[in-house]
Amino acid sequence: MSAKVRKIVGREEMMASYAFGPQDDDAIIKHRLLTRTTTTRGEPPLKKLQKKFITFALEVEKDVDNYNECEKLYKTFLQELATFEVPLLKSKAVVDANIREKESFDELQEEIRGQILQAQADIEDLKKQLEESKIERQHKEECEALRKLIALQPPRSETQETILNLEKEIVALEAENTAGVRLLDLRKKQFSLLLHVVDELQNTVEDEPKSLMDELRIMTEEHKNSIEEASGRGSEAMLVD
Repeated sequence: MSAKVRKIVGREEMMASYAFGPQDDDAIIKHRLLTRTTTTRGEPPLKKLQKKFITFALEVEKDVDNYNECEKLYKTFLQELATFEVPLLKSKAVVDANIREKESFDELQEEIRGQILQAQADIEDLKKQLEESKIERQHKEECEALRKLIALQPPRSETQETILNLEKEIVALEAENTAGVRLLDLRKKQFSLLLHVVDELQNTVEDEPKSLMDELRIMTEEHKNSIEEASGRGSEAMLVD
């Protein structure tokens, strides 16, 4: 806080401690300027000057030879006038000083108002900077967390080697899968052929008993016929004997 501001603040505090309120200031100032007195004792200077002037005027209007008395009263009046004028000059000087001080106060008030506006603008800028700093700090914290997470990962060369090994394994598995698919197709074909052979054998087995029965029946008939023929030839031989 500057010296001028402290002076103004001290003056306001002093004015706040007066016995009279702000509404009584105008009446008090007017009364003091008219009476030129600050106390309740004694005669007001303006009234004393008025009496001196009336006394001098009345003495001048007399027809008697009172030059010395008039000069004495005139000097007394001038002395009283000078005495009355001194406070007026002092008051004028005080008024001029107050006017200058008021102008200085107005300038100071404008300066303070400008400083307040500038301070408010600075506060808004600082708020924006604070928000930007918070965002920047958050980004830094996120970057630091990512950096730590990346640091935990294996080196790039090791990762690439692992990827190459995995790619080789994938190729080998694909080749193995292809071979397995081909083997499965072959086994399917073989199984289908086996089923076909089994069906043929089953049909063959089912047809063989019929063939055997027919052959047996034919053989039986042939054997019977041969016996009958043999019997017939024996009878004929007996008859011949």
